[in-house]
Amino acid sequence: MNKNNKIIIALIIGSLFAVLLLLSAFMAILGVIGDNNTFSSSPFGDTVAVIPLQGEIAYGQSSILGGEIVTPDTIIGEIRQAEADSDVSAILLDVNSPGGSPVASEEIMTAVKECKKPVVVWISDVGASGAYLTASAADKIVASPTSMVGSIGVLLDVTDLSGLYQKIGVNKYAIKGGEFKDMGADYRNLTPEEQQMMQDMVNQDYDYFITLVAQNRNLDKNYVSTIAEGKIYTGTQAKDIKLIDDTGGKQHALDLAAELGGIKGQYKVITITPPTTLEGIVNSLSSNAAYSLGRGIGSLMQEGSIQYVLR
Repeated sequence: MNKNNKIIIALIIGSLFAVLLLLSAFMAILGVIGDNNTFSSSPFGDTVAVIPLQGEIAYGQSSILGGEIVTPDTIIGEIRQAEADSDVSAILLDVNSPGGSPVASEEIMTAVKECKKPVVVWISDVGASGAYLTASAADKIVASPTSMVGSIGVLLDVTDLSGLYQKIGVNKYAIKGGEFKDMGADYRNLTPEEQQMMQDMVNQDYDYFITLVAQNRNLDKNYVSTIAEGKIYTGTQAKDIKLIDDTGGKQHALDLAAELGGIKGQYKVITITPPTTLEGIVNSLSSNAAYSLGRGIGSLMQEGSIQYVLR
């Protein structure tokens, strides 16, 4: 073979190799090869995203200010993140919470209900009140047999420190515009009219709570009323009365989430957690500052003289 023929053959082989490389790159981009799980039976990927919901559900507070706090913005953002991830086929909401703010709990519940991917809730120690409201919107609920579940009720906690103030010689009062502006203040007790006003508020929210649970769990409202009343149940008892779907550990809940997500065989697990940035802490502190502006029942509820929670 002469020199020219060798050069021609080398050029042909080199060209074919280059074409194969380009074809491989093109196929990888399209997701035909590589790690894009194109051949998975799931319409998405082979991953279950775990979102922890652990602590009291509330607005505008940071755990650095005392206690574990879960904000709706955080959980909703993490649900949206999982929805946008093409590798994620299902979500596991890892719940350990006594509840908290009625509005914040309902916001998270709505996000769970509207999620386009299957959502399974696993209740470890506690999934009560507002946390249970959030869980009730999931496709399936799994709880540890010894967990505490339920506590479907509304609590409006008012503190009267007038006797203590008198004992220590403190004369605390307010100059107000509006008869009920200082309703629930800790320096006096509620009047009968004020007590009835607050009771009406609680009754309305309690009925709404029961309605949401009945709708989310496909149960009769009258039936839910009989098992609500603020009662707490073990996971085993909660399954018997249809507040949850099954009992078991976290692995069981993950397997169920993968099944609902259409994942066949082995699957991956990722945990989505909020970023701990200085900006996030500053925003949280700013929210607290904003909540402290103004007086009246709203600020009293923030300060703890009145606590209005699903717990």
